[in-house]
Amino acid sequence: MNKSTILLTGGGTAGHVSLNQAIIPELKKMNFNVEYIGSKDGIENELIAEAFPDVKYHAIASGKLRRYFSMKNFTDPFRVGAGLMQALNVIRKTKPAAIFSKGGFVSVPVAMAGKLMSVPVIIHESDVTPGLANKIAMPFANHIFTVFKETLKYVPSEKSTCTGSVIRSELMDGSAAKGKEICRFDNDMPVLMIMGGSQGSAVINDAIRANLSELLQQFNIVHLCGKGNFDEALQEVPNYCQFEYVTEELSHLLHMTDFVVSRAGSNSIFEFLALKKPMLLIPLSKLQSRGDQLLNAELFRRQGFAHVIEEEDITPESFMKAMNQLRADEELLVENMILAEPPKTAYEMAKLVAAHTKKR
Repeated sequence: MNKSTILLTGGGTAGHVSLNQAIIPELKKMNFNVEYIGSKDGIENELIAEAFPDVKYHAIASGKLRRYFSMKNFTDPFRVGAGLMQALNVIRKTKPAAIFSKGGFVSVPVAMAGKLMSVPVIIHESDVTPGLANKIAMPFANHIFTVFKETLKYVPSEKSTCTGSVIRSELMDGSAAKGKEICRFDNDMPVLMIMGGSQGSAVINDAIRANLSELLQQFNIVHLCGKGNFDEALQEVPNYCQFEYVTEELSHLLHMTDFVVSRAGSNSIFEFLALKKPMLLIPLSKLQSRGDQLLNAELFRRQGFAHVIEEEDITPESFMKAMNQLRADEELLVENMILAEPPKTAYEMAKLVAAHTKKR
């Protein structure tokens, strides 16, 4: 008997791919065949191919959904239409038992196609308020999972469940010693990790580099600076280690980390929470986003898991003041995180997805 297939979709940023990466091995253990629908040039193509070369990848056209005026707003609906036709073709060939969508622009035509073909569509929303792509896709969904309980106010309650956060199992298996070996840190100073998201953050990068000499008096620094943001002039600075982006090394780097400075994407901040890492969050402003990271950061601040500084308020002086306060409050932040609800495992999330598959 052939295995049932589950189609995964989601892309545009690493945050729209990481949960899919986590549940793929678990779905395979449950004897599902897993295939992926994404865009040709999106980060999801690279991430899935690198981690799962045996997972068949279907590239479809993807138009961007913009909240602002652009001439491409007049042409991208045709790309979405093309993506819909391509997604329908993939579904006809693969006959999936379900479609699991993590969001991003490419997921919209896939969700529409799933509805048209009577395939169960399951959507996962990580942020407090749904992103535009998920908002459009939700009418086509059979079920919606959320990370935050607060999100249930913004989604159809009759077909929604709050699961809490989901953490990749391999993230818990990192080695601090291996992380220090990777970065060649050979002293006992605490480690500060900087994460600006898969694309990097100029604001965060600038704040770190403007204060680098002073920070290096207190910390070893591992800086995930984003693609194209590696600074060759700083390559040989002792106790400062730069990466544009990491994948397999991340668990080791996180386990050696004592403090984190980061954007406030949902996946990342829940990983820091699970590992009990005191964090200074610098969310994307409303000038650059719909404000989802501001809401994520505020909820973490309110629960005593993190300190927050908005990027418009950052100066070299204000950043160092925030860092000094983070160190001073380390014990309190960790105590609050210890009391937090434990995350779900990727296996538990995969079971929830499997429960919504169409029986053959």
